[in-house]
Amino acid sequence: MNLQIQTRDFTLTDGLRQHVATRLAYALNHGRDLIRRIVVRLSDINGPRGGEDKCCGIEVRLKGAPALVVEDVQADLYLAIDRASERIGRTLDRHLARRRENPVVSATRKQSAPIEMESRDEKLSS
Repeated sequence: MNLQIQTRDFTLTDGLRQHVATRLAYALNHGRDLIRRIVVRLSDINGPRGGEDKCCGIEVRLKGAPALVVEDVQADLYLAIDRASERIGRTLDRHLARRRENPVVSATRKQSAPIEMESRDEKLSS
């Protein structure tokens, strides 16, 4: 899993890095074959003023599909990571379910020959 963690306005500790990696490994386990890259952006929006301002944004780049993006803001950074990880896992589940229900036909696949239909005029004349 190609995981990049970016922080703004604070330093990334080993414990925080491990927490992010563990949560995402669990949340995205079922789609790991389709994932090319994961970018996690952690920030403290208000800085030292405090408040509900810890932000965790997760972007998952998939093979042959648009990126999946979620963001969560909480007072506690670990809680923001937990919630964003759960949401990106559910988003990936929905994406995979849609992909199974509506498979995309690639241009390189052979398509079956068109079915010839009897024209309406031919039916009426018979």
